Amino acid sequence: MPLDAVADVARMIITECAVSGVHLLELERRADERGYFARMWCEQELQRRSLQSRVAQVNVQFSPTPGTLRGLHYQEAPFRETKTVRCNRGRIFDVAVDLRAESPTFRQWFGLELAAADGRMLYVPEGCAHGYITLEADTEVMYLTSEFYAPGSARGVRFDDPAFDIQWPIPALLVSDADRTWPLFEESSR
Repeated sequence: MPLDAVADVARMIITECAVSGVHLLELERRADERGYFARMWCEQELQRRSLQSRVAQVNVQFSPTPGTLRGLHYQEAPFRETKTVRCNRGRIFDVAVDLRAESPTFRQWFGLELAAADGRMLYVPEGCAHGYITLEADTEVMYLTSEFYAPGSARGVRFDDPAFDIQWPIPALLVSDADRTWPLFEESSR
């Protein structure tokens, strides 16, 4: 069947993960001799599941070195944001940490590998911190945010915080001073 005929039926595959509100977004690829067609973003499909579909910014980060760790970041109200993260080149281990005291998965984390080859995305809702570590050289990560970056609301928690006990698959070799010095969660939540 030609791609033009199936383009309208390709859907986003949306699966809820172990942390409340975190979702894996996958491509339903419709292929023929020319390659494939897939829907990467659909406002209607997200809204049907009561997921945030607003895109205020699209950001890209490039890291030449494996073991580069970025995070764990979030924004406070009134600029709380949803992030949708995709690896465009290379591979990352992507993590969402639930910081919502009212959530059934409070202080739990979910992580998975995202690779350019699989096209998967991680949807990280408001109230969760996000971070990742690069698993390959020359890795590029794109993420969509539902709010504009607001430096005064930008916050973080430590990637090595024992309150979360995140099992990073490789050692963090490059971490910014800001990310190394975020307060421990117990200190920041007082």
